[in-house]
Amino acid sequence: MEELIQKENIAVNIEVKNWEEAIKSVGNLLINSNQITDGYVNSMINSVKELGPYIVLSQGFALAHAAPNIETVNVPSLAIVTLKTPVKFGSPNDPVKVLMCLACTDKATHLDLLSKAAKKLMQDHFVENVAKCETLDELYHVIND
Repeated sequence: MEELIQKENIAVNIEVKNWEEAIKSVGNLLINSNQITDGYVNSMINSVKELGPYIVLSQGFALAHAAPNIETVNVPSLAIVTLKTPVKFGSPNDPVKVLMCLACTDKATHLDLLSKAAKKLMQDHFVENVAKCETLDELYHVIND
């Protein structure tokens, strides 16, 4: 089994006050594992401020990302969090309970990782199943099995 998201890049039922904190929380997982810098987190937040809530892809789910960047992304990676209290991004698909972060160094890895994530996201009830997870281990297995 290829691991899509490592355990250290997963968090369950975290508390945030708003969408910016939600993006910071999922980004911090990748900062803590030295896969991105805080500059990438700032880019993700600025993208939403400039372009609107385009990252909210489906009911209750957002894919936080910014343009591929070799300076702020050390290792192409994914992270995921579930929120204890869903937050609004200003999208018709609000509120968001599940937030995934995609960080890439270039367009090729961006498309590759995005494709792998999309395969998971296309599974029946994937977001619902992720949202229901109570523990990190449970969420890890939903994503990686």
